[in-house]
Amino acid sequence: QTSGNVPFIPSLIVNAILFFSLRPKLRTMLTPEGFAHSLALGTMLWMTLGWRGWTVCVLYLFLGQLVTKVGFAEKEAMGIAEKRGGRRGPENVWGSALTGVVCASAAAFSVRTGAPFLGLSSDVWILAYVTSLATKISDTFASEIGKAYGKTTFLITTLKLVQPGTEGAVSLEGTLASAVGGFLLSIYSYLVVGLIPTFQGVAVASFSAFVATMFESLIGATMQEKEGLDWMTNEVVNFFNTLIGASMALLVGSIILGY
Repeated sequence: QTSGNVPFIPSLIVNAILFFSLRPKLRTMLTPEGFAHSLALGTMLWMTLGWRGWTVCVLYLFLGQLVTKVGFAEKEAMGIAEKRGGRRGPENVWGSALTGVVCASAAAFSVRTGAPFLGLSSDVWILAYVTSLATKISDTFASEIGKAYGKTTFLITTLKLVQPGTEGAVSLEGTLASAVGGFLLSIYSYLVVGLIPTFQGVAVASFSAFVATMFESLIGATMQEKEGLDWMTNEVVNFFNTLIGASMALLVGSIILGY
């Protein structure tokens, strides 16, 4: 079942069993509140996209946790490591996945009704779902690898040399890692679970994720930690980041690929 065919109760039961069986591992990745919100997220995704869409998000979570731990001791000593030892809370869950949930719900609606949602097919909404998560993992790879291994870090707006971990900073190492992260999630969605029907879709998702991550750096450099913009937190930026990536995929997927 690719989309929109799994009732709420079975979805909740399956997720509850999986989450509680994996609880020892998930406790190292999520705060208690993050665990509860991730259970809700997992249930929503199982309902809308079935197990295939669910595993894409799980892969995102595990890849994100893995790359966050790269060079963690050094990043912590520099004061640029993720807070709470890299464990994700509710704000991280929804900042990263809210766009994806909307796209998944739109795809499920299209499948149930047999009609496009807002003029767009279920295939293009699914492509946007994958791209939203590919965008977020692209950003995470860029940030964490850049902080751990970036030799020359500069501000995306001025090209001025800055310290690793500075909002809006980019490095060659982080930029290359960004492309790899987005591609990994996209190719998994194509080769392993078949959510993306063509390799061209993989290219669209990977490219959109990469471009959106560059925009995220631009937003970070120009709007984060600025006077009067206290509401522009990392989680809000993450939401805009995934929204940009998904929007690009919707546009390119519908116009160029004809999804």
